[in-house]
Amino acid sequence: MKVVILAGGLGTRISEESHLKPKPMIEIGGRPILWHIMKYYSQFGFHDFIICLGYKQYVVKEFFADYFLHTSDVTFDLANNKMEVHNNYSEPWKVTLVDTGLRTMTGGRVKRIQSFIGSEPFMLTYGDGVSNVDLRALLQFHQSHGRTATITTVNIGQMKGVLDIDGNNTILSFREKEDDDGALINGGFMVLNPEIFNYLKDDTTVFEKTPMQRLAAEGQLKSFYHSGFWQCMDTQREMNKLEALWQSGKAPWKIWEDS
Repeated sequence: MKVVILAGGLGTRISEESHLKPKPMIEIGGRPILWHIMKYYSQFGFHDFIICLGYKQYVVKEFFADYFLHTSDVTFDLANNKMEVHNNYSEPWKVTLVDTGLRTMTGGRVKRIQSFIGSEPFMLTYGDGVSNVDLRALLQFHQSHGRTATITTVNIGQMKGVLDIDGNNTILSFREKEDDDGALINGGFMVLNPEIFNYLKDDTTVFEKTPMQRLAAEGQLKSFYHSGFWQCMDTQREMNKLEALWQSGKAPWKIWEDS
């Protein structure tokens, strides 16, 4: 199953870092948060990634083009114009990097990678958030109900989309968060059937607005509640929080062994 990661936004709320690089390339523990997200998915057996790029896309492309330079010891023989890579551990990843436009909205970015998906369900998440959500359980839940979309929901005070959910985990409405809300919000980590593309019009489509509202109105949007760790990285403060967790050796999303 393919994993689509939205990594093309401007990241204006964390401009201290994102004026130099796209937000998914901001580092936690010396590695881009995008890398952390991919490592997490990979631990559940998901190795095929499609990354939707836009702002400063070349930074992401150069990272993967020179991946061994970032992760291995290297000897440069300048006299003979040779490079030798030592201890070149390779991730089991297939990574497709797609230019989905500089100003394209989230739904438009997903629409643009339709040809890479085909007719199979796929996973979708944002390139700026980590969690310890059980991805196997998420997929099993999605497969059990037969609806078009499942999104992971979390209960946390962030400016994200608010969900009204019935007793069968069906999302009845989807709206933007208000200051006095204490409701469940969209945490990303979604599973989508290919029918989702019928809800996406063009580059101006914001995934979290009309498509989500239509899915909810038609009973095609299900909630997978996650009560564990979840954190996005919208601000410098949140970046510092994630860095502190990583440096403590107790980052909840780090479920892999160091190679």
